[in-house]
Amino acid sequence: MSAGMSTDMSTGMSNHAAPVRRTRTLRQMLRLSWRDYAYEKLLSACAILGLAAVLTPLLVLYGVKFGVMQTLTDRLRSEPRTLEISPVVSGRFSMEYLDELAAHPDVAFVLPRTRSIAATMDLVAVQGADRTTLVVSLEPTGTGDPLLKRYGATEPVMPEHPDKEPIGVSLSASAAEKLHVAMGDTITGRVERRYAGQMQSVRVPLRVVSVLPLAAQQKDVAFIPLPLLEATEDYRDGRAVPELGTNNGWTGEARPQEARLYPGFRLYAKDLDAVMRLRQGFAQQKLDVYTHAEEIEQINSLARALNLVFALICAATAAGFLASTTSSTLASVKRKERTLGLLNLAGFTTGELMLLPLTQSLLTALLGTSLASGLYALAALAINQLFSSSLSGMEQVCRLLPQHFLLAFAAVAGLALAAALGPALRAARIEPSEVIREV
Repeated sequence: MSAGMSTDMSTGMSNHAAPVRRTRTLRQMLRLSWRDYAYEKLLSACAILGLAAVLTPLLVLYGVKFGVMQTLTDRLRSEPRTLEISPVVSGRFSMEYLDELAAHPDVAFVLPRTRSIAATMDLVAVQGADRTTLVVSLEPTGTGDPLLKRYGATEPVMPEHPDKEPIGVSLSASAAEKLHVAMGDTITGRVERRYAGQMQSVRVPLRVVSVLPLAAQQKDVAFIPLPLLEATEDYRDGRAVPELGTNNGWTGEARPQEARLYPGFRLYAKDLDAVMRLRQGFAQQKLDVYTHAEEIEQINSLARALNLVFALICAATAAGFLASTTSSTLASVKRKERTLGLLNLAGFTTGELMLLPLTQSLLTALLGTSLASGLYALAALAINQLFSSSLSGMEQVCRLLPQHFLLAFAAVAGLALAAALGPALRAARIEPSEVIREV
């Protein structure tokens, strides 16, 4: 019984000691790999410099490609007019249909438009004895208008009592210049019609809540709340607008009971890809729309072409790197055959012997990628400084994200391991008897 217990104890200790031994020998092999790599510092430095010389131009090339395409895409994305969609011809759109559009995941903003012939207004600005009148086009706006949001303009809103308080309006830069008004000024809107054989007109006080820059709109345009735009159309159609006060002249026939139909709409997609999807959706409805899809497709086509060119360059570079790394690792194993044979004789397993070339290849990949990243940073700084006059904000001509560097290291490490795998197998198969015979 005591002999059986002794056998069980020795077997348990042996099973526990095996993992400890494997861990110890693994650490020894990794330490030997590093010391050998550091001992051959000249050859190691040449390998690192060779990798950096190959990888740095690729990083710079991809950085320029990514930076330029990202800048062009961001400019398109930040320009609301690129995301705008409107019908080519007048239609008959109900508010229910527009509500369905607003709920679509690809739609960021949508408002109906009234008839263009009714969407005009005379704006009158009085400054002392000077009186300026300007005919402007009317555009509907509301909460979340991408055009106003892009340029930080205040959104016009209908006051609680529009018959007694000025209604907010956003003017284009050209309209504000011609009227000689600025944000906070009060102007008068005048709407005329022929009704019952007579020329009639009404006036509505307006307060300029914001002025859009020329980049937003170059025509004489006033962005007003949708209810005021609808009221302008109703008045010209001979209908009364009690919300603006019949005592103010907004008189006429009662509005019909049926739902209002709109000839068009003002819609903004959520992103560039959404423009293409919405365009296809409207085409399926047999509705022709104005979009900037052609400009977007040009950018996408350019991106695909550059990706293909870069992929071909990377493939050629990867083939050269594989051949170079394989030959250099094989030469290193050939030089160290005697040492590797002695290590095999000393009890290192096949897997542990394979770690020597594999670990050194990973070290070259890590140090070479780090050096190439540093050289890229200097090149990117110089390139961005060179083109700084044509850039604005955070735009960069040469730009890489952190994940790009991680991806580059992963690719280089994978290629390095693949290239070192054959020589590593050769190193593990060296017979100790050959080493003993040579010694």
